[in-house]
Amino acid sequence: MKKILVTRNLLPENEERVKKLFDAKLNKADNILSAEELINQSKDCDGILCIGGNKFDKAIIDQLSSSVKIIANYAVGYNNVDVDAAKQKGIVVTNTPEVLTDATADISILLLLGASRRAYEGRKHAETQSWNWSTNFLMGKQMSNKKLGILGMGRIGRAVAQRARGFGMEIHYHNRSKLSPDLELGATYHDNIKSLFSQSDFLSINCPATAETTNLLNEETINFLPDKAVVANAARGDIIDDAAMIKAMKSGKIFALGLDVYNGEPKINEEYLQLDNLFLLPHLGSSTKRTRIDMGDRAIDNLETFFSGKTPLDKVN
Repeated sequence: MKKILVTRNLLPENEERVKKLFDAKLNKADNILSAEELINQSKDCDGILCIGGNKFDKAIIDQLSSSVKIIANYAVGYNNVDVDAAKQKGIVVTNTPEVLTDATADISILLLLGASRRAYEGRKHAETQSWNWSTNFLMGKQMSNKKLGILGMGRIGRAVAQRARGFGMEIHYHNRSKLSPDLELGATYHDNIKSLFSQSDFLSINCPATAETTNLLNEETINFLPDKAVVANAARGDIIDDAAMIKAMKSGKIFALGLDVYNGEPKINEEYLQLDNLFLLPHLGSSTKRTRIDMGDRAIDNLETFFSGKTPLDKVN
């Protein structure tokens, strides 16, 4: 039986399955393992099921035991793993796409709504029972019949578009390549971000985190957006240059921002927390029971397939 290090707690349904299939070394404390702990605890393992917050950079991967042949990442994103370093060491890396599409798309819409309708400010007034209603009290921006720009029109981006059409929104998108008409469903393609941003009353960030997308929203590109735009990020924190975004929020260039992901999370840039025009969540994109079970099953499927001598469905390197 192959031995697997599971870096954080799985839901009980997944844990029972992984224990049946493998000699599973569990992290019952459910803490984020240090680099030294990852290296030492995986020394006698054949694979690693990497969950929530654990990073495998080149320095760690180079020190992993030669027995480790696969890192199954419990997420659709895999920027926490240096896939090139893993490939050089002969380690396969997998992710868990598709199963969290709907849950994450729901969060993207929630971020847009929460930010545009000033939900954070509203809650503060409601909690203190201090509001004095008037015709211009907490005036927000309505999503109905506005232009929504989607940065990254993969599965999640398309699911966001599907939901936004219910608001009568006009969909625009930028992607590495233009989609076929059956996937576009009438959305307008832009081959560069300047063109997309200029048409985006609302902007939903749903692209992967790569070297090319790091700080893609910066002081220059934020200025491509219409004045008083609303931005939501349910992808990865490092796509936004925080200093530039905070400046734009303070100046009023950006009406409001919705965030589910952050640079260096769980830490958040302290300046964000001084702003009222921010709607924030603690990385809840995939946080439904059905989705988390499906993610665990997908990661376990990849391990099972790999150790049966076949190529895992979700191999990324």
